[in-house]
Amino acid sequence: MSATGNVVVITGASSGFGALTARALADAGHTVYAGMRQTTGRNAPQVQAAADYANEHNVDLRSIELDVNSQDSVDTAIAGIEAEHGHIDVLIHNAGHMVTGPAEAFTPAQLAELYNVNVLSTQRVNRAALPGMRRHGQGLVIWVSSTSVKGGTPPYLAPYFAAKAGMDSLAVSYAGELARWGVETSIIVPGSFTSGTNHFAHSGHPDDTTVEAEYETKYAGLLDQVATKLAGLAPEGARASLVSDEIARIVALPAGQRPYRVHVDPANDGSEEVSEIADHIRREFLTRIDLADLLTVQR
Repeated sequence: MSATGNVVVITGASSGFGALTARALADAGHTVYAGMRQTTGRNAPQVQAAADYANEHNVDLRSIELDVNSQDSVDTAIAGIEAEHGHIDVLIHNAGHMVTGPAEAFTPAQLAELYNVNVLSTQRVNRAALPGMRRHGQGLVIWVSSTSVKGGTPPYLAPYFAAKAGMDSLAVSYAGELARWGVETSIIVPGSFTSGTNHFAHSGHPDDTTVEAEYETKYAGLLDQVATKLAGLAPEGARASLVSDEIARIVALPAGQRPYRVHVDPANDGSEEVSEIADHIRREFLTRIDLADLLTVQR
């Protein structure tokens, strides 16, 4: 703990869930490093907005250059934070990117880049931040997953769904491997929030426009239909801040009492039911092979 709470690092904090979470945690009294790339370029307005928020609310919210696609950038950011505070208490994997369109129209290079942003980025940050957490003997790693990993999977989002599934699977394995080091894992599973984030607005599109056009002859207007229906499933008042509020609640819990997986899914696409089964099987299997201690953090 720092003098004002936990030292928190969150990736992809220029907008959406990331920016909301950074503010919520800063409001709760934590020292928050909002990681983002191009802090002196494209995201300079977001850096200024964060600074203005910190001044207006008298909180400790700091933007930091952290490009999750660059190991050098990640290493520099984490080393700087550890040099100032001695340790990092909470690491939040939030950075991600969405693409929309027929799966076949995306090139293998596009899928590889999406995997890079959504999955390999977490490995870069982990390799920089986890050694300090393990030496410190405590910490919390939060992974922002998606209900698409186990719930409803509408078409035209396949590359994104596959990448989030890869990240979620990595989180599950890390949970057991970090438990004996005293480092907790919480997986946050948001549903489809069609407003309050930039996922849909900034989503990428297929490079193969010829194949994309061919699919349009059979699936004309499908993406608009999906977006409209997803928006309609969300009850009134389903704000993206529900996710940031839940993350803030989990961080505030005493060490050793944080939940392993929490769903924030106003549309209820079925992910929670499937996850309950999968997580139950995980607990049961680890117990059967005499590794039940990996289910709870060691103090």
